[in-house]
Amino acid sequence: MPDPVLIALGIDLGGTKAEAQLFDRDWRVADRRRIPTPKDYAGLVAALARLIAWGRDGAGHDLPCGIAAAGRIHPATGRALTANLAATGQPFPADIARAARQSIAYLNDGQALTLSEAALGAARGRGTVASLILGSGVGGGLAVNGRLAEGPGGLGGEIGHVAIAARPVVAHGLPVLRCGCGRTGCYETLISGPGMVRLARHLTGQEMTAPQVALARTSDPDAARVWAVWCELVAELLVMLTLTLDPDCIVLAGGLSRIDGLVPDLFRTAQEAMLPGWPIPDLLLAEGGDASGARGAAYAALLRQGLVEPREVPR
Repeated sequence: MPDPVLIALGIDLGGTKAEAQLFDRDWRVADRRRIPTPKDYAGLVAALARLIAWGRDGAGHDLPCGIAAAGRIHPATGRALTANLAATGQPFPADIARAARQSIAYLNDGQALTLSEAALGAARGRGTVASLILGSGVGGGLAVNGRLAEGPGGLGGEIGHVAIAARPVVAHGLPVLRCGCGRTGCYETLISGPGMVRLARHLTGQEMTAPQVALARTSDPDAARVWAVWCELVAELLVMLTLTLDPDCIVLAGGLSRIDGLVPDLFRTAQEAMLPGWPIPDLLLAEGGDASGARGAAYAALLRQGLVEPREVPR
């Protein structure tokens, strides 16, 4: 068997681990390397440079490289803002490129997943693709015809930090909580994994994790109530995405998206909340799994070098 032709390197950078993945021309993961994420800035930059060098050695030549990480890069200063990496206030992408001695594509992890699923995953062939990532945080992104829709501020997709709709807050007497982003009343405070724990505590007085709510929702009235209110909150966010972006589909990702029965429950609840007579777009589960962020970053690197050409999707 001949060795696969390697076309790109993608790195999924999180607060606890960084994983580099080498992709072949069929977008299969040909090799991977995972390391703990260093807790100091100099160590973090050096570790990423070593992962890029590992990919270069594996391919035998320079490879387009993309990095997907939580947080944002300020478009004017090039400096990072991130809660889980030792990089806030630093010119992070520029320092990585300098240490690795090559250019890189650096994306928010939500943008990387959106691009991965729009170009290569569950939403391939769709024109306008929104994503909603439900995990320890809440994020998303928008891709049009296989390219990210990016604005001048670089903040597109931070939908977890939109204020929760008033109707479910009033109907269920929900708390309006301060968010880690510094704002108050963000969706992330109640629909993320930790948010569901807060929701359960407020509605029932019990400590229930998201997996416990999901497992017990058909047999325990308290869990059923938490699930129903959580679905109402997420449904309002899906309606907001539909009314503002008018996507062909919305891709659901993150740990909470793996809950059995999530898609039909959310679709039904969102359709009930939608403008009468207008449909909610298709809700799709992300296909890329743990590889989706790295794959999206790698694909972005190829796009930026003009090595792939997105296909226009007929309307």
